[in-house]
Amino acid sequence: MNKTVMEAPPQVTQPDDKVTYKRFDVSQRVEHIVFLLSFSILGLTGLIQKFSASQISDSLILILGGIDRVRVIHHYSAVVMMIVSGYHVIVLAYKVFVLRLRWTMLPVIEDIQHLFQDIAYFLGFRKHRGYYGRYNYAEKVEYLAVVWGTVIMGLTGFMMWNPLSTTRLLPGDFIPAAKAAHGAEAILAVLAIVIWHFYHVHIKHFNKSMFTGKLTRTEMMHEHPGELAQIEARQPESHPPIKVLRHRQQVFFPAALIFTVAFGFGIYKFANFEVTAITTLPQGETAQIYVPVTPTPRPSPTPPPTLAPGAEVGAMTWEGYFSGLFRNRCGTCHGLTKVSGLSLSTYQDALKGGNSGPAIIPADPDNSILVQKQSLGNHPGQLTIDEPNQVIAWIQAGAPEK
Repeated sequence: MNKTVMEAPPQVTQPDDKVTYKRFDVSQRVEHIVFLLSFSILGLTGLIQKFSASQISDSLILILGGIDRVRVIHHYSAVVMMIVSGYHVIVLAYKVFVLRLRWTMLPVIEDIQHLFQDIAYFLGFRKHRGYYGRYNYAEKVEYLAVVWGTVIMGLTGFMMWNPLSTTRLLPGDFIPAAKAAHGAEAILAVLAIVIWHFYHVHIKHFNKSMFTGKLTRTEMMHEHPGELAQIEARQPESHPPIKVLRHRQQVFFPAALIFTVAFGFGIYKFANFEVTAITTLPQGETAQIYVPVTPTPRPSPTPPPTLAPGAEVGAMTWEGYFSGLFRNRCGTCHGLTKVSGLSLSTYQDALKGGNSGPAIIPADPDNSILVQKQSLGNHPGQLTIDEPNQVIAWIQAGAPEK
């Protein structure tokens, strides 16, 4: 979007690789690096949550400190990306409305012409590709895709981060729809960067301009011949008069300050708008439970356990009681997420178990992974003091489903 400034006039006697042209200033390069880092962290932490059943994802989640830590990292990275996006909007507005520079990222008719010229070149009907200016049609599409993706990810991310507030305004079906859109857009964005952007910028030709801020004359001739011609023709830049510039700044700076305060407040509310339904579930009590080396002798028949408040007498079955118990205590990690490959969403999933083996073995509580994990007393979804005894009694009775 900046008017390209030539750092040194091209000399005929010098090799083209010795003549360089300024392409990006320091602020643009820093902005790109921060956006790159936040995008990479978001992609990594988001995809391992989406594909948490994978062994690789499970290992990465453990390396990063668990699923809760991964979510915190993901959220902080999203805040950083939103801040960078807000900064980009302010800088862009200043250049367009104050300096009145041409917005070279907007698609124009010439881009369509360049597209057809490139097709003709690849088919052998032309000797050279399109005569690109500062940005070609592919770069413009990629930029607009980033804008579109950032908006979509921000909206759907807010809906998932604040589901209670969302469902006050929209039907509940919008939450799973937002999750599907968020995940699909994440996959699309990562693939676009890895396949398209990485290839064209780092593999086909390693473009270092975003790190050095410069392009050589040879690179300009290949990538931006139209812009190079304008530079070497020494077309004068139009600068607004000082009085006009100051008048525009007097209007712009208060508006930019209001936008910054409102945007900062919006980001703060975005991250602290509500405590979601997941974290407001009653937390299980943590207690040290003695586990002997040998299985604990238990009387037979087992006396009926004491039910938790609200549970119906005689409902000690999966459908009558335990499905709700596991959903409340364990659903965060072992629902749709399937941490360690284990899901307790259905009776069949519980019997199947996860990476460590069957979670529930009817009539065998000592070898049931669920009982073993809970017996340690420090599980993230720790049951209350009475609930492990209920689970053990239920398993001893054959873990009836209905």
